[in-house]
Amino acid sequence: MNKSFENIFLALILMILGVSSGNAQKAFKVVDVMKYGAKGDGKTLDTEAIQKAIDDAAKLGKGTKILVPTNHQYLISTLVLKSNIEFFLEGNAQLLVSTNKEDYSVEGSLIANDVENLKISGTGSINGRALEFMKNYDEVKEIWMPKEWRPKLFILTKCRNLEITNITIEKAPSWSLHMLGCENVLIDGVKIKNNLDVPNCDGIDPDHCRNVEIRNCEISCGDDAIVVKTTQMDKNYGPSANIWVHDCQLETQDSGVKIGTETTQDIYNIVFERCEIKTSCRGLTIQLRDEGNVYNIVFKDINFTSRYHSNPWWGRGEAISLTAIPRNPETKIGKIQTVLIENVKGIAENSIRINGTKESRITDIRLQNVNVTLNRWTKYPGNVFDNKPTKAYEPIEKHDTPGISIRFSDRVVLENCSIAWGNTIPDYFSNAIQAIESTGIEIINFKGESANPAKYKAIEINKL
Repeated sequence: MNKSFENIFLALILMILGVSSGNAQKAFKVVDVMKYGAKGDGKTLDTEAIQKAIDDAAKLGKGTKILVPTNHQYLISTLVLKSNIEFFLEGNAQLLVSTNKEDYSVEGSLIANDVENLKISGTGSINGRALEFMKNYDEVKEIWMPKEWRPKLFILTKCRNLEITNITIEKAPSWSLHMLGCENVLIDGVKIKNNLDVPNCDGIDPDHCRNVEIRNCEISCGDDAIVVKTTQMDKNYGPSANIWVHDCQLETQDSGVKIGTETTQDIYNIVFERCEIKTSCRGLTIQLRDEGNVYNIVFKDINFTSRYHSNPWWGRGEAISLTAIPRNPETKIGKIQTVLIENVKGIAENSIRINGTKESRITDIRLQNVNVTLNRWTKYPGNVFDNKPTKAYEPIEKHDTPGISIRFSDRVVLENCSIAWGNTIPDYFSNAIQAIESTGIEIINFKGESANPAKYKAIEINKL
């Protein structure tokens, strides 16, 4: 099993490296947006002037650089990016999104449709003005409540040979960087600085995308930091496949690195490695809820902290969460299989979950050198598993907290793993390993005891 994983993902990484290195373009000419009438005063709507610069640059092609000069703030609504250009935010140049819905042609600020050889670069930023799209802050739920309308910042659809480097995204009111049906993508050195208490402000969302490398990014956001999806669409954008995420620093009130929840087509050949998850509600996550299959997945060399948050936020402090749960009672659900989790270390308030269901058993999972300490340090109630989103099962399920929980799963290997308990151990902290309705559980050189020996065994295996 290890050897097959190595062969698969060595080939994957070499392929992605080859794709990424070919994305760079040499600028043919520079088009300055100020010369097209952009004011850059943060008050005058500069959309029309910048769009004219984009359109003219696209006519020249060959990597023509659109210069957005430093020391200015440009008020924008919807900008439509084109093929064969470089959109360059110089120095501290900032795009400031309009809060007026009537200024927008679509519900996004920077969009691109069916383009190729597009580069977005520079050290400037785009400011999404998140709190200006919120109604109020709910003190009890500890979350900002959105107004009826708020734009996404980037909606990049069916782009080929896309490169985004070094820019900063801040205060996104909704998803930050959404890529739909894109191929041959490099995201390098991007910084995302969103509000941690604004909902749905995901960091980076490769959705139905293939051949993607995301590296050296620093992300702070309320929702999932980096999440691979296949959402329900009216067109067939294909699977998400051949995606390599590495060397990123992440902070979120949702999942650090994640696959799902939207899984309407297959997701496969995904590698997450050398990432630091400073805080999250789930460290490593696969949420299968739809008909797609998720397979050939690697999480490697990752450190994390996972904790409970207030009730509106999804996740209940799970260290690692692999769940295959039907979205609705009538859902035809796919499978999770062939997942390697290696050299992972973390602190969490809830279990490592490998949770299939009678409708979809999880198979061929290997945890190797996974070391987790469970403790309680937040004020929020525990003793639960979070199964959302689902109408087929109880969304929030009352459940004790084992170190590792395995349900409706087959061929699960735990090698050189450990579970430790912190200094705050509630009575619902239970077994080090608990397996229910599962087969083929292999435990090799495991270290861990029961959290409460008077109530629970260290290892509880109930085979079919």
